[in-house]
Amino acid sequence: MFDVWKNVLSEIEETIPHQAFDTWFTDVNLSSIDDGVVTIEAPNVFKVTQIQKKYNSIIKEAFLHNNIELNDIIYIVSSSTKVRPRSREISLKDIAKKPVKSVKDTPLKKGLADTGLSPNYTMDNFIVGSNNDVATAVANSVINNPGGKYNPFFLYGGPGLGKTHLVQAIGNELLKLHPELNVLYVTTSQFFSEFVNLLRKGKIDDFSKKYEKLDVLIIDDFQTIMNKDASQVAFFNIFNDMHQHGKQIIITSDRLPEEIKTLDRRLSSRLAWAGSYDLQLPSFEDKCAILKAKAEYDNVELDDEVIEYVAKTVKTNIRDLEKQYKMIMTWSEVRNISPLEVINSALPSGVSDSTHRVVTAKQIVETVARSYDLSVKEMCSKSRVAHIKNARQVAMYLLSEELGMSTTKIALEVGVKDHTTVMHGVKKISQDLKTDFALREQVNNIRENIYA
Repeated sequence: MFDVWKNVLSEIEETIPHQAFDTWFTDVNLSSIDDGVVTIEAPNVFKVTQIQKKYNSIIKEAFLHNNIELNDIIYIVSSSTKVRPRSREISLKDIAKKPVKSVKDTPLKKGLADTGLSPNYTMDNFIVGSNNDVATAVANSVINNPGGKYNPFFLYGGPGLGKTHLVQAIGNELLKLHPELNVLYVTTSQFFSEFVNLLRKGKIDDFSKKYEKLDVLIIDDFQTIMNKDASQVAFFNIFNDMHQHGKQIIITSDRLPEEIKTLDRRLSSRLAWAGSYDLQLPSFEDKCAILKAKAEYDNVELDDEVIEYVAKTVKTNIRDLEKQYKMIMTWSEVRNISPLEVINSALPSGVSDSTHRVVTAKQIVETVARSYDLSVKEMCSKSRVAHIKNARQVAMYLLSEELGMSTTKIALEVGVKDHTTVMHGVKKISQDLKTDFALREQVNNIRENIYA
């Protein structure tokens, strides 16, 4: 049976992009084949839903190619947590010298307090969606092969999107697989505060020795790096030494290296050696999946109506999404009523009701114009000046996304005659948001102001 599954996975891997395969089929196993019914298990409900939705036909075809009579495929959540298979060879020298011991048999060499990691951040409770699947695939590659292809791993994105969760999860996974590794998570401010304190005390050698011993350095909030020559030189030297010795460096920031004004150019170029990977705002479907997984983890029943309400209400980030979820669950517990009754009754203070408040096209147009320091008349004119044209296209995009307006109605709101111009504008902003972090941040700020 398992030889069949191995062949099926090989065929799927040849059919879909490599990163997609790593993202969706890690920890997916064949549970049984019984009378033409195949049962496949995945570690969480989100992965089950997404595999069934995206790859069911590909999986069916792969089974048929392996001469399996197929009446149906059933997808289930694994009954127990399984250890992830790690097929790639680990490249760190310390790992190469020592055989990998069972996590159960080997106690951690040091406490989590010494690593700076929180045990609450794991890959199992990190929800993968369209907003973060590429970054998650790279994270899994780092876990499989630290110090390899993705070194350094530079992760960027706005606040509340899960950067800290993902990078700490990498650290926790590496320690589970290889307890002998020296892993350290620090924020950038902690790193530089320690450097300054030891420099003042004349103990800078202690600082250097500490970082020389590391196998994995995870440094968070790199955008707060100070414009101090000595401290940047210290980090530059640590970076170079670790990279040259095949040690893994993981860095998060709310912006790309070249957008950090206080960052030395040499260091900026090195941070992007292996590419920069971002976390984007979750789509409606992503938010629904996150809430379902959260409810499953908390072992509570949550109606689809509640999930959809919260997903529609929160227009910002995952942190705010979880905050809204917790407020509803707390109110449900305090009042001894169901979450559905909470959202159908007068909502308590602190629970946003933005979906029930009417947002008009006029409000969106005015907010966009104001954010670009334009009057509505200027923005909706026929001007082809880049700044004005871009503002007009952002307004088109938000009218489409937030209100679901037709292209004809949007054209009337922003002062263009042809609905195809609106189609082009909406498409352009949608595509630019995938790669232009500055634009994404601006659109997110506009969206927050609309619902403020």
